[in-house]
Parts: sequence; structure tokens; C-alpha cells
Amino acid sequence: MKPLIIGIAGGTGSGKSTVARKVAEALSGASVAFLEMDAYYRDFRHLTLEQLHLVNWDHPDAFDTALLTSHLEALARGEAVDMPVYEFATHSRATRTHRIEPADVVVLDGILLLADASVRALCDVKVFVDADPDIRLIRRIRRDTAVRGRTLESVLEQYLSTVQPMHLQFVEPSKRYADLIVPRGGSNTVAIEMLVAKIQRRLTTRALAPTPVQVAALADPG
Repeated sequence: MKPLIIGIAGGTGSGKSTVARKVAEALSGASVAFLEMDAYYRDFRHLTLEQLHLVNWDHPDAFDTALLTSHLEALARGEAVDMPVYEFATHSRATRTHRIEPADVVVLDGILLLADASVRALCDVKVFVDADPDIRLIRRIRRDTAVRGRTLESVLEQYLSTVQPMHLQFVEPSKRYADLIVPRGGSNTVAIEMLVAKIQRRLTTRALAPTPVQVAALADPG
């Protein structure tokens, strides 16, 4: 049976990963596979340090969307994929990959996934996680300084030069493609419960639907 693909988008620091994790935890009766759009950044190891500073990491061109799309299509066919492992310290892909096995539900999160028509078309349920800009900025500062080794000055410079403009140009307009908008991110338990209930209904409907072989057998009982 084709997996149910859930796309969770939203601005940086909006709480996408928290929503994705809480959805997976609530789907105890189904297997869940995770894909992160951030893992599909293009490999920029060939660039000099000066050139890296000019890369717009929040523009759609920074992502290898073709590879992401091919992996989603493979998972939809019930095939395993090798998701890249991206090393943000060197702006390059690691030699190792992360094996993603087929599952009942595939959860994909990323800031720009609803902005891309090819990725959007593969998502059965499209979610946009919303949060106030100041909250998102604070979360990004905490993440980039603690996890990615960035300085406060560099985080703020990037936010003002590319993150905020790209959010207004690409991320925010993609909200119109969402089936469900989740305000306040992972703290919005009511919205998450609604999303989980919707997914469970879809899974139940698919499980009860007759397969093509069963339909053929009913049409020709022999």
C-alpha cells in the first residue's frame, strides 16, 4: 500500500520538527519514516570560504530538489532510500548516508517544501506551521549558536540579509498551498490532534479499500 506522505513546512524556527515528532509519537499503530529537507542541501565543498559567504541558503536553488523528489517517489513505491547527511560546519555532504526504510507514513519537513510544485504534488497532506517572527528568530539564534557553532553576529547578519527576505518571498506565500495551518507550532496540541486524526482516518480508509486484485476477483468470481 502506498504510504501517506505528510509535508510539514513553515519558517525557520517555527516548530516544524516538533510538530513532526509529536505526530509520529501519536501514530503508535503505524510505522513512520522521516525525511528532512535540510539534508538535501547541495554540496558546496568546492567553494572557497569567501564564496560560501555569498551562498543564499534560504533560496530554493540551494536545495537538490531533484534528488529529494526522486527519494519521495521511491518511498511511495515502497523502496528504501539513502538520505544524505549534511555537515553544516563544512557545507558539504558526508560520505555516509542515512537509510530510510519504507513505512506506512512518510513525514517530510522543510522551510521550502510547499514552495516547490514537484515536492508539493507528492504530499498527500500539506501542513504549514506558523509562529511569530520574533519567536522564530530567537529559536534560530539558539540553534545556530549551540548546534552549528555560529556566532550571534553571523546569525543576525544572515537573518537580515537572506533569511527574512526569502521567507517573505518564498516561504510565507507557500502557506496558501497548505491543507492545515498550525499556529504556535508544537505547543498547539489541538491542531496536532486534528492533524493526527486526519492521518488516522486516511490510513483506515486505505486499509479498508480493496486492492486491484480483490476488485478483479469480485468482478470475475470464476
